[in-house]
Formats: sequence, C-alpha cells, structure tokens
Amino acid sequence: MESFGKSALITGASRGIGKAIAEAFAAEGFRLTLTCSNSIEVLDELAGHLQTAYGVSCRALQADMGSEQDVERVFADLRSLDVLVNNAGMAHFGLLSDMTADQWHRILAVNLDSCFYTCRAAIPLMLQRHAGRILNISSVWGARGASMEVAYSASKGGMNAFTKALAKELAPSNIQVNAIACGVIDTAMNSVLSREELEMLREEIPAGRLGEVREVAKLALQLARSPSYLTGQIITMDGGWYT
Repeated sequence: MESFGKSALITGASRGIGKAIAEAFAAEGFRLTLTCSNSIEVLDELAGHLQTAYGVSCRALQADMGSEQDVERVFADLRSLDVLVNNAGMAHFGLLSDMTADQWHRILAVNLDSCFYTCRAAIPLMLQRHAGRILNISSVWGARGASMEVAYSASKGGMNAFTKALAKELAPSNIQVNAIACGVIDTAMNSVLSREELEMLREEIPAGRLGEVREVAKLALQLARSPSYLTGQIITMDGGWYT
C-alpha cells in the first residue's frame, strides 16, 4: 500500500502505542485523524508536532470510542479512509468478585464495543475504493487470559474473534482485518506494576526485556503495507513470551 494520499484514523493516540503509531504513519505521509478520550491538550500538541515535522494533515478529536454517538461524530467529516487502527483501550486490575457491573461494561465498551462502532462506520468508506486495512491492537491476554484481569482478557479475546470473523466477511471486498497481540510493552498502562513485578516479567520473557512502543508502531505500519492475502491474523508480539 503506497502511503501517498492515504488516510488513517488512529484511536487512543495521545500516548503510548497509539502515539507511536501516529508518528510512524505521519513519517510515511499519511493524513491522520487522531482521537483520545481525555487528554485533548496532549493530543493537540502531538498533532501540531506531526504537522510541522512531517508536513501532513493531522486532526485531533476528543471522543469516547466506547460511545456510539462520539464515534458517529468522529466519522461525520470523514469522506475517505484507508487505514483504521483501533488502539483505544483501558485496563482493570482486581478480583472479578470485587468488580462492579459498571466497571465491567466500561471495559467492554472501550475495548470491544469501540471496534464495532468504528468498523461499522469505516466499512462504507473503504468499500468506495474496494480497499482498506483495519488493524486492532490486542493483547496476549486475549488468548491466554490473565488472573486479576478477567474483563480485560475477555475484551481482548472478543477483539481477536471479532478480527477473524470480520476478516472473512470483508475479504471479498479487498479489505484486510488483522490484529497485533501485544505482550508486555513499556507503557503507562503497566505503571501499576512494581519494580519487582517488572523484573520478574523480564526474567520470564526470552527476549529479556519489555517491548517498545516504536516496535509495535513499526509492525502496524508494515501491516498497513502487507500483501492483501494477509488477513484474519492475530500476530503476537511478545519477545517469545507465549510463543
């Protein structure tokens, strides 16, 4: 997929993996629409940086991607879309027995409902050109499950199944759907872990370190350019942890 004239929507782009993906795509000349749920000042600053550094169009929007109305607002002004990156997500650490119904539904809304809302809105735009790429940022816990992260694991497991099923549905229309299942990436989401817990994780990971956001971003860009026959795949990026 050539980058010239291409457009991408990246959700949850104000920090971490989403921010790194935005920079990688901007460096390749993509016109960007970026969203975040809360940190709009941070996202505005990022959009300004990307426009100045790479000479690309970059629009920053505050939107809750777990809200159908907010997603409709994001897509209201989009006339074309070549790549959709569903990166918006949130974690919840704690016993399932202590979790409220509201907390459960919030995790599912942000991590999984958002994929439904964005993909439903993006598909007609991609069908116009009989081409498109959808990339979902998942987790190894979507396949393995994690104690104290039942809701998060369930949401990412749902995202993986969503990815595979939608890929089959859209393959005849030349729209590819894939996911990156991340292992332990060095982001703020993992700041709840103690130094000792992080060191134990490093010892478990064959690569001997946490993943870097720029590595996820590089893979995301590669998938945006990958052969059209590559679809319906959950690509694990975890340093050999659960390979």
